Formats: sequence, C-alpha cells, structure tokens
Amino acid sequence: MEIVILPSAAEVGVLAARKIARVVRDKPDAVLGLATGSSPLAIYAALAEQTRDGSLDVSRVSAFALDEYVGIPAEHPESYAAVIAREVTGPLHLDPAGVQVPDGRAVDLEAAGERYEEAIRAAGGVDLQILGIGANGHVGFNEPTSSFASRTRIKTLTERTRSDNARFFDSADDVPTHCLTQGLGTIMDARELLLVAQGPAKAAAVAAAVEGPVTSMCPASILQHHRRATIMVDEDAAARLTLGDYYRWTYAHKPSWQQF
Repeated sequence: MEIVILPSAAEVGVLAARKIARVVRDKPDAVLGLATGSSPLAIYAALAEQTRDGSLDVSRVSAFALDEYVGIPAEHPESYAAVIAREVTGPLHLDPAGVQVPDGRAVDLEAAGERYEEAIRAAGGVDLQILGIGANGHVGFNEPTSSFASRTRIKTLTERTRSDNARFFDSADDVPTHCLTQGLGTIMDARELLLVAQGPAKAAAVAAAVEGPVTSMCPASILQHHRRATIMVDEDAAARLTLGDYYRWTYAHKPSWQQF
C-alpha cells in the first residue's frame, strides 16, 4: 500500500480527486466505485470543480455505489441512492443511467446482491474504488468478522456504526439496522483502491488497517493484500501510525513519473 499523509482534510480531497482524474483521463470510460459518508465528500466537490472549469470530462464515466440501506424509502434524503444523486451524479453531470446503487428495497435481497455482482462484471469491473473507513475498521458496510471472500449481500449494522451514522438522521432510532453492501471480495476485485480518512476518530482504525495484522476484526486490513491500494489521510487520522515519518518521507521523494 502507498500511504499519503497530508496536512488537512481539504488537501486529502484535492489530491484524491487529482488521482481519480488521472484515471479518467487515461481511460475516459472508466468505471468508478463510489463511497458515501462524510469522508469522500471533498473528493466529489473537487471533481465537480474540475468538470465545471473544463479540465475534466466525465461524460463517459459509469459508477457503482458500495452500499445501500435496507428498507429505507427511495425518496429519503439519506438513502444512498439520494446521496449519490445529490453529491455525485448531479454535480459531475454523470448520466444517471450509468450510476448504479444496490437495491435495498428488493423483496429478494439475496437475488438483488447477485444481480449487482453481475452488473459489475458486465461493466468490465471497477477501475478505481473509492473507500472510507469506519471507526471499527469497516469498509463498505463490511463489519468486523466479515469474510474476506464475501460478495454483495445483506449485513446487520453494528450499534457502533448505527451510532456513528445517527448524525445523518432525525433520530438514532431512524437509522436502519441492515444494509446491502458490496463484499470484501467484490471490493478487492477492483483494479485500484483509494481509501481516504480524516479526523482523530479514524486514527485507530487507520493504524490497524495499515500496520496491524490482516484480520477480519479489522476488515480494512485486507487492503494490505491488494496490489494497488492508496491510503490518503490527514494528520489527525495519521496520528497513531508508527511509521508516519517514513510515509511522509516516501511521498516527498516520489519520482516525478509516479506523482499525481
């Protein structure tokens, strides 16, 4: 993994957007994997700015969201379909038909997961998957003890995750208890992974994912086995990394042809 430590959360968003933009310029019909939550919002804002000033053309890009709540009404502002439409599809002027979200309202959720897997395969796979990380180390909604081989499926959210997400809802009781999420095996199939994290609340999870053992108790630790995974964090999220100084030195001395 490449670990990039940046001075601020805003700079994480800007640099991550630059990396994504390079992927799109190299492959104009790239397939992106979209994360929700607060961590990637600065990325989407920076990408939208590039599309507005004409420096980036995403007209041929398609995308797949990581997850969706189960049972939440489609019109609910915190359904991930609504969040993706509001924060990504609209601002980047993507074709809504090319942006897919797991169907958390399906009668048969197992079949819905299988259809989502098939749709990803039919699109040629994900070129770059954007990820956040939960305070308990989850990526997507793959909570601790999720199988590293898992595919898109229903998961029960931990109370920690529901508590962390309660800020998006009127009441903690309104946070759904289940979700439909891409599995860790699905995520690892992406050709490139980009995980972003900001703030002191993510420091322990980042350290466990990057420097701890590969264990299902920290699902994000599986990224250590991906051949092209980049972790971008601000100083607060990097606070518990043992080799922080080494990561800073390495990034400062990247050859020009490796920079983005």
